[in-house]
Amino acid sequence: MAIKRKKDHVNRIALFGITVVVVSLAAVIGVRSQSLKEREQSYITREERLNSEIKAEENRTNELNEYKVYVKTKQYIEEIAKEKLGLVNPDEIILKESED
Repeated sequence: MAIKRKKDHVNRIALFGITVVVVSLAAVIGVRSQSLKEREQSYITREERLNSEIKAEENRTNELNEYKVYVKTKQYIEEIAKEKLGLVNPDEIILKESED
């Protein structure tokens, strides 16, 4: 009988030890799971921000390509000649305001 009680006592201690280990593992897994969810959310936010930056840069690239084509047009050359050099076409008349 004494041996059986000792085995029962050892079995209970072992069962208690296993239960503590399982509960501890469950707690650690729960905490790590929450940490991973937070990290995932931050990555999702970062991905959305980077995607919007990519779209903005693609739009900027398109605008620069359109501007590159526009710069090669006669209209642009005339516009710059008028604004920066004060040149006019031969058939244009310049009117200036009087300083009265």
